[in-house]
Formats: sequence, C-alpha cells, structure tokens
Amino acid sequence: MTLTTIKVESQLRDVLKKQAQLHGRTLGEHLEALAAAEERRARFDAMRVAMQQQPPDESYREQSRTWQSDAWS
Repeated sequence: MTLTTIKVESQLRDVLKKQAQLHGRTLGEHLEALAAAEERRARFDAMRVAMQQQPPDESYREQSRTWQSDAWS
C-alpha cells in the first residue's frame, strides 16, 4: 500500500477527523467510507434515472398484481 498526502484546509481536516473519531475509524478509513457512500449514491441515482426513462408498462403491472395476489398462496 502506498500512502500519500492530500492537501485540504485545516478546518475541513478537523471536521473529517472528528467524524472519523465518532465512527471509531482512522481518517483514511473514514475517507474510504465516504468514497464508498458516494459510489453507492451514484449507482442509485443512475438506477432512478433509468427507471424514470423506462417506466413500468401494463404488462409489468399485471404480473406484479398476479404475484401479489392470493393466487400463489
């Protein structure tokens, strides 16, 4: 693993360090968690856009009603 230095304002560094401590993480672990959360948010945003561009049609709604009905009980 290669370590590097990143330059941020001291106020931001202090906020990040405090957040990391609250979660019981090192600053590096906290930055990893923030990066992972951002990637997850981006995936859900992309999925939301895809669902808006391709809304369910009547066939899907009918299948959904069938699966949710008592017919499968």
